[in-house]
Amino acid sequence: MASGSDRNPIIIGGLPSQVPDFDPEETQEWLDSLDAAVDERGRERARYLMLRLIERAREKRVAVPEMRSTDYVNTIPTKAEPFFPGNEEIERKVLNATRWNAAVMVSRAQRPGIGVGGHIATFASSASLYDVGFNHFFRGKDEGDGGDQVFFQGHASPGIYARAFLLDRLSEQNLDAFRQEKSKAPHGLSSYPHPRLMPDFWEFPTVSMGLGPIGAIYQARMNRYMHAREIADTSKSHVWAFLGDGEMDEPESLGQLTIAAREGLDNLTFVVNCNLQRLDGPVRGNGKVIQELESVFRGAGWNVIKLVWDRSWDPLLAQDRDGVLVNRMNTTPDGQYQTYATESGAYIREHFFGDDQRLRAMVEGMTDDQILHLGRGGHDHRKIYAAFKAAKEHKGQPTVILAKTIKGWTLGPNFEGRNATHQMKKLTVADLKGFRDRLHLPISDKELESGAPPYYHPGRDSEEIQYMHDRRNSLGGYVPTRVVRAEPLALPDEKTYASVKKGSGQQSIATTMAFVRLLKDLMRDKELGKRFVLIAPDEYRTFGMDSFFPSAKIYNPLGQQYESVDRDLLLAYKESPTGQMLHDGISEAGCTASLIAAGSAYATHGEPLIPVYVFYSMFGFQRTGDQFWQMADQLARGFVLGATAGRTTLTGEGLQHADGHSQLLASTNPGCVAYDPAYGFEIAHIVQDGLRRMYGPDSENVFYYLTVYNEPIQHPAEPESVDVEGILKGIHRYSAGTSGSIPAQIMASGVAVPWAIEAQKILAEEWNVKADVWSATSWNELRRDAIDVERHNLLHPEEEQRVPYVTRKLTGAQGPFVAVSDWMRAVPDQIARWVPGSYQSLGADGFGFADTRGAARRFFHIDAQSIVVGVLTELAKEGKVDRSALKQAIDRYQLLDVSAADPGAAGGDA
Repeated sequence: MASGSDRNPIIIGGLPSQVPDFDPEETQEWLDSLDAAVDERGRERARYLMLRLIERAREKRVAVPEMRSTDYVNTIPTKAEPFFPGNEEIERKVLNATRWNAAVMVSRAQRPGIGVGGHIATFASSASLYDVGFNHFFRGKDEGDGGDQVFFQGHASPGIYARAFLLDRLSEQNLDAFRQEKSKAPHGLSSYPHPRLMPDFWEFPTVSMGLGPIGAIYQARMNRYMHAREIADTSKSHVWAFLGDGEMDEPESLGQLTIAAREGLDNLTFVVNCNLQRLDGPVRGNGKVIQELESVFRGAGWNVIKLVWDRSWDPLLAQDRDGVLVNRMNTTPDGQYQTYATESGAYIREHFFGDDQRLRAMVEGMTDDQILHLGRGGHDHRKIYAAFKAAKEHKGQPTVILAKTIKGWTLGPNFEGRNATHQMKKLTVADLKGFRDRLHLPISDKELESGAPPYYHPGRDSEEIQYMHDRRNSLGGYVPTRVVRAEPLALPDEKTYASVKKGSGQQSIATTMAFVRLLKDLMRDKELGKRFVLIAPDEYRTFGMDSFFPSAKIYNPLGQQYESVDRDLLLAYKESPTGQMLHDGISEAGCTASLIAAGSAYATHGEPLIPVYVFYSMFGFQRTGDQFWQMADQLARGFVLGATAGRTTLTGEGLQHADGHSQLLASTNPGCVAYDPAYGFEIAHIVQDGLRRMYGPDSENVFYYLTVYNEPIQHPAEPESVDVEGILKGIHRYSAGTSGSIPAQIMASGVAVPWAIEAQKILAEEWNVKADVWSATSWNELRRDAIDVERHNLLHPEEEQRVPYVTRKLTGAQGPFVAVSDWMRAVPDQIARWVPGSYQSLGADGFGFADTRGAARRFFHIDAQSIVVGVLTELAKEGKVDRSALKQAIDRYQLLDVSAADPGAAGGDA
């Protein structure tokens, strides 16, 4: 080992800092050569030589660190561009027709009496990018596989509809029903890509910006996962994600880039439409977003292709011997480029080329109009094709294409590059005439001056339309298309659920563990077992799921190339290229993206997967609620487990961990069926019914959310007269009162049911109250049923009026009714208006905190003794007990002293 004095510390951005110099004389010769190049030929020449040396070093496989960014020019040089196989003239005509119809559709949607809005500038900037993809790259599903998965930029949807219109996939009636889904049903078109609203057309919802990028990454990963596990052959599928440069500000857009690079997802291409504008202004007015994104993606391990300039710049760049033009491109900020997009050729000549004689000389022979039309690479079909082809052929890394465009391109001077262009929805007659002329469309002035502007279709037998059909036929069908080819699954028989229904005997286990035991039995099923996809954010051990490590194993495409530190343990950590468990690290957003990709595999690839996503406390619905909405929109199915649930049950963790509200958040999602079970037998029936509803013969597009707890309790065996309908509908009477003469009803959910049972006993023994205990397995489903009933009654007054299930179930039960849970009171209060009697709720409203379970429950007044006082209070209101009993009970149970409470069961992570 060389001593410190023998080392030559080299500190040049990104290069190794402690490399020994074994031949100082040779080193000096190289340095002298560089000095000579600088002195004799200038810095630009020396820079060029250094870049070529780095390029050659990589060719020779010499380990050289990546550069963070490159010059503001195209990555693919002109001489390396491949042959363009398309008919560019026809493709231009097709694109012009598409551009026109997209803009006219949105403009017509603003007609008087409608005014539903829309966006045209985003598609105008990205139209060429999509067109090249449609004509040459996007694979359809006609070959029987999943084809390519294309995540369309949400605001570009008018252009996708316009192209579908030319292909006779949509009619003029459809286009005129844009954003009028109910009033123009069944012809209405959704505003953005919404599979739930257009289930035969769109595949991926993307307009909640940031969710498209992360969804595409995990879709590409899911493709590899399914292939590795031999569930589906996804080897031909490529994932394309079309994104905006402003969208890259969203944390979800960039937060998971490294997983795509780490797993070598060369089946993934991001196409970032760099029109330099957000919704209201420049993305990086004083900076350069393409350069910034290049650095980010390179640093994350992606292959980067910059598509900055169109072919009109090639002759100028060929003249740039001393690099002055490239230097000007490098140093001009985005805000100035945006200004150039709105100014005249004379302005560009003066301000971009004018202050350097060498630059002025380059454009001396060009007219102002020619300078004005020096274009951006994202509008040049040949250069786009070269970039897409290079991305598709690149191996070992995901690729990002950074394509420079102009927002509102071709729409005219009132739209192009303007800060307000995103919000501009209507073209004036003058705008339409200029737009028509620019696109060379055969539409008369009279047609534009008399009423709504017309759509343009060149005719079904035209060469343009035949060309479009031919291209799509050669690529396997039309895109976007959503097809469901999956067959119903053969579901397990009753025996699979038997062990959980038997209860836990003398053993105390948490409901989380009861679910895990059931899951283990389900995964033993020969037909169904392989379809389970286990997902957790670095908490498998917390949930007691490390027992799956030896058999199911953790998915890693590289396998396990190290000796695990716990290899001698029975439940050692094991990774495998064919592993069944997805261990997505500490990323709930990544886990939810995996959940969505797996949960929609039945449609994407025609093979159902059953994702089971288990997360910690509130860090699912609260942290990634937007993705759960995306899941519902994508019609994904599966099980979501909010483990370690409850505001007081997760003892010791404190404010940001104490979940007392995710059930309320779940109630806002129409695609979510949410339960709060108390015992294993309830879990068994809920899961069995969930498998039937999501994967049986009459499958539904829902997903199940179960909140389960980490507090160990004894689980009773399933009662002989178990009310399965009540469990699934949301409420069943678990324990009828057996002693006492004053009737009352206690409704509880989840971990609160044992408190209610204890309160039932106290009320009978000490207060002569005979209370029934009801297990409310789903406050949310009870409310959903009641709302459906009221909606029906509102619209059918002539028919016999229906009665909500909760009302029917509780009719005859003598109140008062007291509801309790480990949630805020708003959760059980959802059903208050339909309970046939006086109703009071107890709940954990407010911030959580760290303490014993008993102290926390006493603080929120939801423990057994507080339930007793709650029942007595309601009885006192009805004159059934003396009000003096209330103060007696409060004093007897020391309800005002938190420290007097029994601390309760300790531990129980799972």
